[in-house]
Amino acid sequence: MIDALPPTLAAARQRIAAVQPAAYARTRNALDGAVSGLSPYITHGFVTLAEVLAGVVSRHPLGVQHKFVFELGWRAYFRHVWQHRGAGIFDSLHQGPLPEEAYARELPADIREGCTGVPVVDEAVRALYATGTLHNHARMWLASYLVHVRKVHWRVGADWLYGHLLDGDLASNHLSWQWVAGTASRKPYLFNAENVARYAPASWHSPGSVIDTTYEALDRLARRPPPPGSDRQARHRPPVSAEPRLASAPPAALGVSAPDAAAVAGREVWLVHPWSLGELPAALPAGAAVIGIFVADFHRAWPWSERRWHFVGRRMAELASHCWFGDATAIGTALQGARSVRSIAAPHLAPWLARWAECEPEPTLFPPVERRCDSFSQWWARTTRGLDSATDLLTVNQVPA
Repeated sequence: MIDALPPTLAAARQRIAAVQPAAYARTRNALDGAVSGLSPYITHGFVTLAEVLAGVVSRHPLGVQHKFVFELGWRAYFRHVWQHRGAGIFDSLHQGPLPEEAYARELPADIREGCTGVPVVDEAVRALYATGTLHNHARMWLASYLVHVRKVHWRVGADWLYGHLLDGDLASNHLSWQWVAGTASRKPYLFNAENVARYAPASWHSPGSVIDTTYEALDRLARRPPPPGSDRQARHRPPVSAEPRLASAPPAALGVSAPDAAAVAGREVWLVHPWSLGELPAALPAGAAVIGIFVADFHRAWPWSERRWHFVGRRMAELASHCWFGDATAIGTALQGARSVRSIAAPHLAPWLARWAECEPEPTLFPPVERRCDSFSQWWARTTRGLDSATDLLTVNQVPA
């Protein structure tokens, strides 16, 4: 397995230093564009949005409306929606082009195996399986094809993609799929072969395929129910890509152990979890126990690829003296004998973490918007009101630029 994304803080900082905002703004939609590759590091808390922006601004002064700042805003906006809607983000926020019952609830085998015969789709599946990453434009193409051409429910696709992504974030992933599906936006996101040819290499081009048509025709297709009795399967082709196995427990090679009360008895404890893998607090008391936790209850619902387990597990082992895997009850019981337990809040672990630990809030970049915003533009206008530069944005939360 090629370690293209080393699970180290140094690698994250090197990527921050390498960001070229002007090139990013100009080329970010192209599959070979100047994207940052920071998403897995942000998702797992190696670095915060504020640290990313501060690092970039120290080299490249930016206006608050710059495309790079704008894209950081999308991640924060999706968290805003999750905060207000909770588990509601896993259901359609409103009806899309067709009623819910019009969409299939199973992923077709030819999509899962990367053998649809539509090059852009098959190349996206191959890239996903081979690297655990996928350019945002390719994610949108894949989602649009699955929902609007093949009439598969967005939630099916979102769950599948999340399992294989190294940077899978429940809010960003599932709400992005809803945006494409038209259940969190005013209209469905559509693309055609001309769009692919503009932004992707030749092997992705899809002339003569179902997407080689006009946007008007694609819109009609998106709003047309599947024929009665349709199995929504494309013509059978030999599988091209073997889907990596997803696991609800860490690989044995990571050496993770069961919760152990003796390791924390009478001690101050700092809990490290998969979404808080940055530097340990500078004021951590001498002799404090640093414990890494994987909560089995979460991973039974949301299994990961082996690549992601290793990405997170290796960094966690670097930070913690013990790494535990167990269900919420076992972890909670083991922590009861600690003198104190602290951690950083994470919505992924919201049902359990606050029961065990005094949680510091997740670091933020954008000013909080208390009233729920149902569109990004509405949220963006409120959170950036009165700010001119990215430095102004950092100053709101006293983040040094």
